[in-house]
Amino acid sequence: MGSMYIAVMFLGVQNSSTVQPVVSVERIVFYRERAAGMYSALPYAIAQVLIELPYIFAQAATYGVIVYAMIGFEWNVKKFFWYLFFMYFTFCYFTFYGMMAVSVTPNHYIASIVAAAFYGIWNLFSGFLIPHTRMPVWWKWYYWVCPVSWTLYGLVASQFGDINHVMEEEFVPVKDFIRDYYGFRHDFVGVCAVVVSGFAVLFALIFAVAIKLFNFQKR
Repeated sequence: MGSMYIAVMFLGVQNSSTVQPVVSVERIVFYRERAAGMYSALPYAIAQVLIELPYIFAQAATYGVIVYAMIGFEWNVKKFFWYLFFMYFTFCYFTFYGMMAVSVTPNHYIASIVAAAFYGIWNLFSGFLIPHTRMPVWWKWYYWVCPVSWTLYGLVASQFGDINHVMEEEFVPVKDFIRDYYGFRHDFVGVCAVVVSGFAVLFALIFAVAIKLFNFQKR
């Protein structure tokens, strides 16, 4: 779980941070072309989202195959698919989050500051440093609206949530330990998949709407 947590946060933040200067520069070109009557906001935004998808897939596939083999996860087609699925959509929502941050702020410098604030909060409520079963009840709501927590839930539950092997030190099956300590249930993997992909769609939609409605051009 530690390797999953580190990979999600490090690569996700890296994706979000590196896309911001690119989107900021391209937005300047968009302003010029829109003034000339060449670009329309929504098709431009949708195209910018779609062009990221094959790059993210290549990244997720390359990373996923190497890491899945090196860590020694169970060679199961279904589990391998779930691993790639969650990593792909996690990279997607981090990338689209970075694009969204730029679209609602004047430049990528301010966007990086705004985005960094949420990186810290997502890190804290991801369910790794503090399992949600041990969070104060008045903070558990943020665990359920934190995208990283859904990613880790899906990854861990899909890989370990059905293992009946008894742990030597805890004297309980792996799936029972994960359920009792972290609160992860194997039958909840499908819900995690829907929510994680939903975050990617949500951030992409906010980016498209913000590109259409906001204009930070200086005259």
